[in-house]
Amino acid sequence: MADSRYKRVLLKLSGEAFAGQNGFGIDPDVVHRIAGEVKDAWRLGVQFGIVVGGGNFLRARSNSLHDIERTTTDYMGMLASVLNCLALQASLEAEGVDTRVQSAVEIREVAEPYIRRRAVRHLEKNRVVIFAGGTGNPYFTTDTAAALRAAEINAEALLKASTVDGVYDSDPKVNDSAKKLKMLSYRDALSAGLKVMDATAISLSMETKIPIIVFDLRAEGNIRRVLLGEEVGSTIS
Repeated sequence: MADSRYKRVLLKLSGEAFAGQNGFGIDPDVVHRIAGEVKDAWRLGVQFGIVVGGGNFLRARSNSLHDIERTTTDYMGMLASVLNCLALQASLEAEGVDTRVQSAVEIREVAEPYIRRRAVRHLEKNRVVIFAGGTGNPYFTTDTAAALRAAEINAEALLKASTVDGVYDSDPKVNDSAKKLKMLSYRDALSAGLKVMDATAISLSMETKIPIIVFDLRAEGNIRRVLLGEEVGSTIS
């Protein structure tokens, strides 16, 4: 079996990815495919922490939520991420992967409360740990939650699964001449205002010196390729 470059990683999945072509809710076929990708990579012997967003159910900055204050919409988003994490857990366990969901918002009937030492112990037992509920605090995105959990579990890399194949100097969906940046520094990512992750997440990763690898989740086998050290996507370090 090939050797992974990393022993422990934090994988950040967007909630939008779970919706597939529907654009809303959970597409079971998409979640099943993602679980298969994670299983294939997990079989390399890598310890996996996963943070999942909730954007397939709710976008906190959506104009349709203008009557609801920001704090409330952020808590709604945390609960949406719990739904996605439970769906991913079910799909992973159907694939024979032992998992635990830990939530920053306590819902003891369906998930463990987030306890760092317990999470690390699960990882050491080769269980995939899925972190739900963001940071548990409003005004912080699940990107920031991913950077925080990566630091707390001593992950060697933060894998940012995206709908594009890396970081570009402008939006490739709008600008056909956008250039892909294979390597860039944290400061370059911050100063250029690139929307790959929010500034808080990038700043925290810079402080903890955890590299961020941005890649296209839609390409089959990309998670495994990243772990094997192949040139996939873009690296912020």
